[in-house]
Amino acid sequence: MEYNFNAIEQKWRKFWADNKTYKVFEHPEKEKFYVLDMFPYPSGAGLHVGHPLGYIASDVYARYKRLKGFNVLHPMGYDSFGLPAEQYAIQTGQHPEKTTKENIARYREQLDKIGFSFDWDREVRTSSPEYYKWTQWIFNELFDSWYNTTTDQAEPIAALIALFEQEGNATVTAVHDHPEVFTAADWNTYSELKKEEVLQNYRLTYLADSWVNWCPALGTVLANDEVINSVSERGGHPVEQKLMRQWSMRIKAYAERLLTGLNELEWTDSIKDMQRNWIGKSKGASVFFSLSQKNASQPSIEVFTTRPDTIFGVSFLVLAPEHPLVDEITTPEFAEAVAEYKRVASLKSERDRQSDVKNITGQLTGAKVIHPFTGAEVDIWIADYVLATYGTGAVMAVPCGDQRDWDFATHFSIPITNIFQDKDISEAAYTEKDAVIANSDFLNGLEAKAAIEKAIEVIEQKGIGKGKTNYRLRDAVFSRQRYWGEPFPVYYQGGIPKTIAVEHLPVILPEVEKYLPTEDGQPPLGNATVWAWDTVSNTVVENSRIDNQTIFPLELNTMPGWAGSSWYFLRYTDPTNASEFASKAAVDYWKNVDLYIGGSEHATGHLLYARFWTKFLFDRGYIPFEEPFQKMINQGMILGRSSFVYRNSEGQYISKGKLAGNEIPIHVDISLVDNDQLDIEGFKNWRSDYANAEFILEDNGTYICGSEVEKMSKSKFNVQTPDELVEKFGADTLRCYEMFLGPIEQAKPWDTKGINGVSNFLRKLWRLFNIDENGIAQLDSGEPTKDNLKTLHKTIKKVTDDLERYSFNTCVSNFMICVNELTEQKCNNKYILDQVVIMLSPYAPHIAEELWQRSGNEAGTVTTALFPVFNEEYLVESSIEYPVSFNGKMRFKIALAATLSVKEVEQAVLTSSEAAKYLEGNTPKKVIVVPGKIVNIVL
Repeated sequence: MEYNFNAIEQKWRKFWADNKTYKVFEHPEKEKFYVLDMFPYPSGAGLHVGHPLGYIASDVYARYKRLKGFNVLHPMGYDSFGLPAEQYAIQTGQHPEKTTKENIARYREQLDKIGFSFDWDREVRTSSPEYYKWTQWIFNELFDSWYNTTTDQAEPIAALIALFEQEGNATVTAVHDHPEVFTAADWNTYSELKKEEVLQNYRLTYLADSWVNWCPALGTVLANDEVINSVSERGGHPVEQKLMRQWSMRIKAYAERLLTGLNELEWTDSIKDMQRNWIGKSKGASVFFSLSQKNASQPSIEVFTTRPDTIFGVSFLVLAPEHPLVDEITTPEFAEAVAEYKRVASLKSERDRQSDVKNITGQLTGAKVIHPFTGAEVDIWIADYVLATYGTGAVMAVPCGDQRDWDFATHFSIPITNIFQDKDISEAAYTEKDAVIANSDFLNGLEAKAAIEKAIEVIEQKGIGKGKTNYRLRDAVFSRQRYWGEPFPVYYQGGIPKTIAVEHLPVILPEVEKYLPTEDGQPPLGNATVWAWDTVSNTVVENSRIDNQTIFPLELNTMPGWAGSSWYFLRYTDPTNASEFASKAAVDYWKNVDLYIGGSEHATGHLLYARFWTKFLFDRGYIPFEEPFQKMINQGMILGRSSFVYRNSEGQYISKGKLAGNEIPIHVDISLVDNDQLDIEGFKNWRSDYANAEFILEDNGTYICGSEVEKMSKSKFNVQTPDELVEKFGADTLRCYEMFLGPIEQAKPWDTKGINGVSNFLRKLWRLFNIDENGIAQLDSGEPTKDNLKTLHKTIKKVTDDLERYSFNTCVSNFMICVNELTEQKCNNKYILDQVVIMLSPYAPHIAEELWQRSGNEAGTVTTALFPVFNEEYLVESSIEYPVSFNGKMRFKIALAATLSVKEVEQAVLTSSEAAKYLEGNTPKKVIVVPGKIVNIVL
């Protein structure tokens, strides 16, 4: 019987679905293993062959761990809120919910065809009200929490309020932004509005004026990773810096724990380093420079520096263009120039401002500060390389010690003071061992470390600053001016934000006619006519009923895409729970993710926020662990092989062998190209503008295309979908081939031609079973041969070792070697082939199930089998073939028992008839025996 993969795969997909083969329950008596993929955003384009790479790897490992006796949780869902669906709604008028559901259906169809072992009863969708009810609940919990630096954890805001009522805030140790000290008496006289204004400076989620990436064309705030070269990643629209009232998350409170927690994670060093750099811990000092003019609202400017020992080298101060004091301190003669510079700077993203080191710009303000040690007046500049959101938004510039300050000073001809002993400052550079002079008796001659400590000590003694640890990590802006996102569970009572109790959640996203911001600039929810909160009925009601007595306006912003993805791994443990985000029993059993597979592009977004929320939920006692993902693998990208035609200035299409060198390469759909040869008629029919194309062909009358390996993309017409490959070769072949391509972490080019080898391997496996016309495998139930056992256990050892170190590609190679050897041995032993099928089932589950059944196994499904155990005895050789050399020249080989001692090997060789020919009656001077290797006789 031939191998009919289409029929086999359809049969087993139905079997798994009907029998819920992969449904999983908590089994306290079994050891758990939680395998998870970064869940996808369901786009209309569906999956191409690069997308399932990580899913296949995780599925292989999940199936392997099941066979090893673990209780495996391997779920899948959809990150279904987001900007792309909203933009599509704006363009087509279709509701994002409708298009999202259609896209999910498309993804599900494709995923099912590949044969994943997902427990689909645990599916989650972030856009489902049953899911985002608990995202809203987490928001409320953050709103009702503060960070106690004494206990180093988040605590209920009620405890903080009790402290304020009893003793004010003078002795409170908290992460906060409240500069004023107040007593208990002060607090108790504050109005409700004033109290909330104070609490907003302590809450872990809070309202504040924040500088954000504002995209006017999209009508929304964008995260830093959504902005590239000062334009939006989606659509390429201009992005500017804008100060807006936004909800933010006080992630900075967790900066140190986010850093130290990395030490316990099995992540790549590169991902850890990206997080460390993003958090950006630095130690130094905050120093206050007094303004020479006394009419400013604050008398001094605070700067943070990691090298306070270089303070005597300060030549000027630089403020961020957005610094709140800029307009106030700028003198009239520079006001116009400063305003223009601020306008231009606002059009750049923070990322671009930080990375653009070659384009030096700046503007003098006319204001000055007094140097705290020398008393000299120092100019204040503004420059876009300083960010308002990092540190204090002000830096003391030391050109002799910092390259960027040096470049700035030389560009604007600012005098530079050298403060280093015996150091040429023709360029700014110093090391930790450079000694400072600084014309100061307390710093003179000290190396950097000692100088820094001494400088902080003196700065604190003088009362002009203090030692400080700073983090580059900024609080995360949590508001988006979008429609298709989680609504905030917040209404406004007299300007005071109030959260809606969990028993009245979810606050469901309302229907709107328009998905663009309103004419007066409000977010899309400003278009909703039923978007007010009735505090009596605890329901959403029509806006016309707002009376600010019992019915109040609801928040118009929505949450960002990372809200739902920061905790989804927890919901998988108990996805249908209506009374809590997940039961304690479920979370205590499954705990955190043991293996997480996904792209490295999420290193400083999703992964950081998920770690933050996990630590918060741990602090509040909802979960028993601090880190969400223990082991993580970042899969590499599968690259496409693009094809090109070449058009000259006359509009002709020139074959590759006839190129003159001035033609323009144009991407062509790879379906029109076979072995680099273009289907000319197909090309003409592909698009109307190519219908009358004129071609310059090769001498043999063909058109040869150029090619290049690059990212798979619809725009490059090089996308290969899994559907067509499953139809042509089968899902098992696709699964094995994607794993076979190379190490999971590395980028690798896709080449459909290579898939034939994997397809042939599975057919060769099928033939080993001798399946008759009745569909029954004709196998020998007797004892396997020694060669059979050797091949089997060699494969068990290699595959087990490779899987334990996540080397998925080498396993496929070993399966191929195994099947080849068993074919040569004419093996049809049931025991041997059953063990091979079990091992292969994580990679090729459909054919494995079929062969398992046709071999007469009563279990019905190979998923309940146990993974073979390696036995070293079967690899021990019974005899060894020794090469025998005379005076270093190999003369013959002799097979001897592996159990012989060195002396017995020597005796057996010397008494052999072959040796007698070369000894010629002589006695050897020396016999060298290397056990198990060689024998050398010296005459």
